[in-house]
Amino acid sequence: MRTRGVALPREIWVLVAASFVIALGFGLVAPALPQFARSFDVGITAATVVISAFAFMRLAFAPASGLLVQKLGERPIYITGVLIVAVSTGAVAFAQTYWQLLVFRGLGGIGSTMFTVAALGLLVRIAPPDARGRVSALYATSFLLGNITGPLLGGALVGLGLRAPFLIYAVALLVAASVVWVSLRKSHLAQPASGDGAPVMRLGTALRSSTYRAALTSNFANGWVVFGVRVAMVPLFVVEALNQSEGIAGVALTAFAVGNALVLVKSGSWSDRYGRRPFVLAGLVVCGVSTVVMGLSSDLVVFLITSVVAGMGSGLINPSQQAAIADVVGSKARGGPVLATFQMTSDVGAVIGPIAAGMIAERWSYSVAFGVTGAIMLAAVIPWALARAPRQDAPATEPVVEKPVTGETDR
Repeated sequence: MRTRGVALPREIWVLVAASFVIALGFGLVAPALPQFARSFDVGITAATVVISAFAFMRLAFAPASGLLVQKLGERPIYITGVLIVAVSTGAVAFAQTYWQLLVFRGLGGIGSTMFTVAALGLLVRIAPPDARGRVSALYATSFLLGNITGPLLGGALVGLGLRAPFLIYAVALLVAASVVWVSLRKSHLAQPASGDGAPVMRLGTALRSSTYRAALTSNFANGWVVFGVRVAMVPLFVVEALNQSEGIAGVALTAFAVGNALVLVKSGSWSDRYGRRPFVLAGLVVCGVSTVVMGLSSDLVVFLITSVVAGMGSGLINPSQQAAIADVVGSKARGGPVLATFQMTSDVGAVIGPIAAGMIAERWSYSVAFGVTGAIMLAAVIPWALARAPRQDAPATEPVVEKPVTGETDR
């Protein structure tokens, strides 16, 4: 596959394949985890805490992951992170008490944030500058397809017992880690050009870039709306406001994923050709407005259509903003804390968003909750409208140089 005449390196496909396996396995254990927690005779709240523990440890350990990537490089941290998730997931299968389950699952969150930050760093380093949008889209698509397929397989595997999905996922992760280690062990592309003396992109330097600040804002909004409120509120809205079954709630979530998949790969190519900002702006507006309309829907068909449209908006945002982060860091530098901070903004939004939206829905209505949620997404338009494109691969130890955004140079 080629992007503007440039062949994508083999290492990209290795990371994309590993991403699919990781996401597939994550979806594999999702249906079993709450039921497994309940099997220890705990309440619903305690069962949900097991899920939250994973997300909390991801968020808490993200700064340390960034520093480790900065000091040791992406490849060892990526492999170590995947192995931690593999071992902790295997340990979950042998948990004998609720507290063991909670600890093992929390440890998996540490490994998850390690390989997430490291993978982003590797993609920044390996992707050709004029194919960063395409590469970001391919990586996101592989993760999306894994998340769609995983729960279907997981639901079937539960019949083998609640412990079986965790063992299968652990083995799959060990295989994925081995493949990545062998494939990237001698790769010169995955190694900084200057070895241990590679230039460093510090967080303070990145924050001088209006593009980086805009990407933090949009990623926070995306985490709030897409990874937080959508997952938490859509099922409740479908059942309680539209008077539909729980099965239809799953269809609504799938509709969003379908819309996302429809534009994901193309939006990455478009951002390489026409610039990052137009597609982030368009995605923010489309996703924000459609989220507001979702809360005003009284008809299931209208709700499903707006869910698809919202997914398309999200598909426009993600590849372009991730490629913009790669433009800021450049392909020659290590920027662990820069990438970790970018990831954390999404996690913070995903944690705060559902709580805030739930409180608003209880006090006022679902319509108000979805309206505020859409407004959060629309507010991220402002910093992107004011952002100036960074000069690609600027020296990481110097302040990021920005330039006027015009035409094809807007990346």
